[in-house]
Amino acid sequence: MKPNQWTRRDLLKTSAALALPAFVPASVLGLEGTPPSESVRVGVIGCGGRSRVIRDGDDVKGFQVVAACDLQIEKAEKWVNELSEGKKWGVYDDFRLMIDKEKLDAVMVETPTHPRAWIAMNAMQAGMDVYIEKPMCLTIAEGRAMVKLARKYKRVTQVGTQQRSMPLNNWASDLVKSGKLGKCLTVLAPNFIGPFRWTKTSSKDVTEPVEKWWDLWTNQAELRPYDPQLHRGWARWWDYDGGGLCFGVTGWGTHSYDQVNRGLGTDDTGPVEVLLEEPLAERETGRFAPPETVGGVVIGDTGDEDTGTPYHRMAKLTGPRAKVTMKFASGTELRLHLDGDRGPGLGAIFVCEQGKIEINRDKIASNPKEIARAADNPGHNTRRETAYHIENWIECIKSRDRCTADVEIGQRSSTLCYLVNIARDVARVGEPLKWDPAAERFTNCDEGNKLLDRQRRAGYELPT
Repeated sequence: MKPNQWTRRDLLKTSAALALPAFVPASVLGLEGTPPSESVRVGVIGCGGRSRVIRDGDDVKGFQVVAACDLQIEKAEKWVNELSEGKKWGVYDDFRLMIDKEKLDAVMVETPTHPRAWIAMNAMQAGMDVYIEKPMCLTIAEGRAMVKLARKYKRVTQVGTQQRSMPLNNWASDLVKSGKLGKCLTVLAPNFIGPFRWTKTSSKDVTEPVEKWWDLWTNQAELRPYDPQLHRGWARWWDYDGGGLCFGVTGWGTHSYDQVNRGLGTDDTGPVEVLLEEPLAERETGRFAPPETVGGVVIGDTGDEDTGTPYHRMAKLTGPRAKVTMKFASGTELRLHLDGDRGPGLGAIFVCEQGKIEINRDKIASNPKEIARAADNPGHNTRRETAYHIENWIECIKSRDRCTADVEIGQRSSTLCYLVNIARDVARVGEPLKWDPAAERFTNCDEGNKLLDRQRRAGYELPT
């Protein structure tokens, strides 16, 4: 049957038929510490821009890409022609067929956000270790389901917040986390753009059968008629992402807020309070407002360098924004207030008792300057920025250890992003929303709890 002739019944039958792998990787057999093969066999799911991250792994030993999958198979064919360097890689339009036929050990999920959890979880259940692009999920509940399934099947997971594997970022984060700068009083991070709502069409406008690939691409979301603004611009819309633009809540915010967790040591918890400071409105990101002062310290002027300079031009956008402040049990306050024209677009500024340090991607600045100039500073990356992250994933696949950005860590950074969006949607300006980071629920906001999950379209339920 040709790909564009599949019916919903065919899709569900295929899903059931491919639910279990036709092979058994070593990890499934519980062979802890035994590599699944001499070289880890990897398949790539989704052949868009981020899939080219594999180029960063050119100098990483112990793995080989052997197959690629994209719902538009011609896209996968082009990707293979560009990147395979003449090697014979399998090409597929259904990741389940790829897993079944290629005897893979692991997959990299480089798709849009909205099908990411469904694909990653099905892959884990089929025996795969997974590298998951960030944000790893579309909702907080979806992310928790991913963690539970990964633990159930003992999968090695790496979420694509690659700053976690950069030597300079980790060195600077450890200065804050260890208390060498005294108690961290305040953290400043950007006030990112949230998603827009799509109102142009709805499921009622679907008047004829759609092609198989569009049904699959739509995944859990409402099935609408094909529209290139949805397909190509998915990162802009609430149904498919939480603000995936540059300077977006989940686009850049996942990196920034993960840096916050890394510095504060809150990798397995979260804030206890979320406060919306102002009404949500479409605002420019580069307003060049006067610098904000905290405790007599000017934020955005570190006394050394502005680590976000390369990103400021990219961040000159307009979109739904509102300042949000979060508080952690330690008393540290996280102020998501910075505009896009100053400060770290992909990091945060930590204001501590004994100084201030700004941590961005492979860049730091401090006040006093001596903090950043310490003799044990490891210096900048000497390899492509994601190479360290891919290498850590491959090493952990062989050792069965947890990665630097394990799925639980990805859940906590994604949660900060979605708490921003939920606080803005609930719109209780000036009223603290109490958050229980262990239960991952609000204790005083039923409206917010309703936004922790979404109804999924039939046929795209998460595996259990």
